[in-house]
Amino acid sequence: MFEKPSPLPASLSSRGRFTLLAVACLIIMVGTVVAPGLAIISSALGVSSHASWLVTLPALGVILFAPLAGRLIDRVGAYTALQIGLASYGLLGIAGAMLAGPALVFADRVLLGGATAVVMVSGTSLISHWYQGHERLKMLAQQGMAIELGGVLFLMAAGILAGIGWYWPFAIYLLAWVMLLMLRAWVPRRTPSDEQAGIAADTSSDSGTGMGWVYLAAAAAMMLFFTPIVLLPLELSGMGLGEMQIGLFLAAISLVAVVAAMLLPRIARQIGENITLTLAFASITVSLILFGLAEDMQLMSLGALFSGIGFGFSIPLVNHMTVERTPTARRGRNFAYLSMAIFSGQFLTSLLEFMPGQAALVFTVMAVAGSVATLIYLLVWWNGRGVQKAQQA
Repeated sequence: MFEKPSPLPASLSSRGRFTLLAVACLIIMVGTVVAPGLAIISSALGVSSHASWLVTLPALGVILFAPLAGRLIDRVGAYTALQIGLASYGLLGIAGAMLAGPALVFADRVLLGGATAVVMVSGTSLISHWYQGHERLKMLAQQGMAIELGGVLFLMAAGILAGIGWYWPFAIYLLAWVMLLMLRAWVPRRTPSDEQAGIAADTSSDSGTGMGWVYLAAAAAMMLFFTPIVLLPLELSGMGLGEMQIGLFLAAISLVAVVAAMLLPRIARQIGENITLTLAFASITVSLILFGLAEDMQLMSLGALFSGIGFGFSIPLVNHMTVERTPTARRGRNFAYLSMAIFSGQFLTSLLEFMPGQAALVFTVMAVAGSVATLIYLLVWWNGRGVQKAQQA
């Protein structure tokens, strides 16, 4: 006799919810694990002349492999793809400590980015299957909070481990295997039916935004947000701050982003998605202006506040907007494109490292770009209002 399939739970358990949020931490962890001990790690691996590539190449890997990740999810399902991604992530991550020379080390970092793409896209896809409507936005906001908190915790842990030995930070990558066990134990393979998912843009609350605008918002927000992350360490060092103080300052931006992401569902529900996205770009723009003008820690701290608000409002929101505008059958593919957009913004920002001594000019240029983005999404919001009024008439 065939066994009857186990009944499908109506909602994900708290342990399953925790698992999906923990998986999200791996997205930020991919680069931050080596950041605190970058000097000694790059020297030990024989790549000290291009040390920063250890941090930035995984982002390139996400960009290159995200389309394949989307196809994998559409073919085998998000659950199976996430298992493959977690297994590969742990293996490629720990392998980084056992390689030497630019060719092998950098190839491993790019492939690790590919595994990150699978984890990122499949993890978000599972969230989209288990949660609907406002609950989904809350969960995606919590995912953004988890990513930021993970960045703070893993930076601290990696710094401590790097002080013990250059190779110890790589052990953190093995957490992916722990999360694989958690996934198999606490997250059911089958998800609830999702007949109401993928509402077309013309029936959403902010119908003026198509997927192209969402991808553009993701890339622009990430590029504008990461500009100070790249430039601030040198600027703060010039103000007399030590490495620990700089780390705490950057961690404070992440903590502000956590609070902003916590408030996002309520704000987006009250004023709408597109105007919330406009506020996100306006906040990031203000932060860039303040960072460019700052000659003391007061303006720097105010800039950190606006920077965290902008990030906390933007990335979780574009995740939610992607779900709402995508049919279930295309989610893997569209999440892959979104991942490409997000990491493209991050990777392009890393090139700013090659512009020393021009921080004020870069902040000014990026503030102008942020102003343009704010205006664009203000117009998108206004156009969406016009479409709604026409539909109601």
